Amino acid sequence: MKTKDRAAGPVANGVPVPGQPAGPVAPPRVSARRRRPGLIALSLALIAAGGAGVVVLVLQTGHRTQVVTVTRDVQVGEVITEADLGEASISLDPAVKAVKVGDRDAVIGKHAAVELRPGSLLAPSQVTSRSLVRAGEQVVPVGLKPEEVPASALAPGQKVRLVHVPAQGEEAPAKDAQTQDVVAARVVKAGDAAPGTGVVVVDVAAKAGDAPRLAAWVASDTVRLVLDAPGGTK
Repeated sequence: MKTKDRAAGPVANGVPVPGQPAGPVAPPRVSARRRRPGLIALSLALIAAGGAGVVVLVLQTGHRTQVVTVTRDVQVGEVITEADLGEASISLDPAVKAVKVGDRDAVIGKHAAVELRPGSLLAPSQVTSRSLVRAGEQVVPVGLKPEEVPASALAPGQKVRLVHVPAQGEEAPAKDAQTQDVVAARVVKAGDAAPGTGVVVVDVAAKAGDAPRLAAWVASDTVRLVLDAPGGTK
């Protein structure tokens, strides 16, 4: 059965009659948005590029390297032991040079070229096969009283001179013999001050020919330590 649309309302002479109910109002027509294929393609390309960037970032951060770390203090010249070393897995920048875990065994038994601190990465340049005590040298321990210890901290490898001073009542040597009362040496290790006395024992490496004389000075407490300037006597 066909139906006719109701008029908008009573009309008299072409003019709507007021006070009369109006008929249903047709909804406005909404035109469909026109799709833009170019814009859609650009959006998809941006999404794909962003996803690729995230993948690259994840891969980079996920790549970790097993490296050797230092677990306790190691002084210059000391032999590196297995207990001094640990391991860590980190994202390593190519510019940072560190000893890999696979090379750990090659490091053990070598000497520290610099002072090693706990928690730091071990670099190849911090390790050396050269000992502070060289061929033809001997180590002599020298005890220094608190007033004889230099204010500057003594470090392994530091060049020093051991000077013989006359004992009380002993005549000073002649000027031309004073050169015989100085022994060039190198610090191997400086200990801590002894409780109560404050005496610091310093191991020095001296030529084998000078070591007995130096030991005699130490025994008679007639030796003093003098720091050499950088680049001084070897």
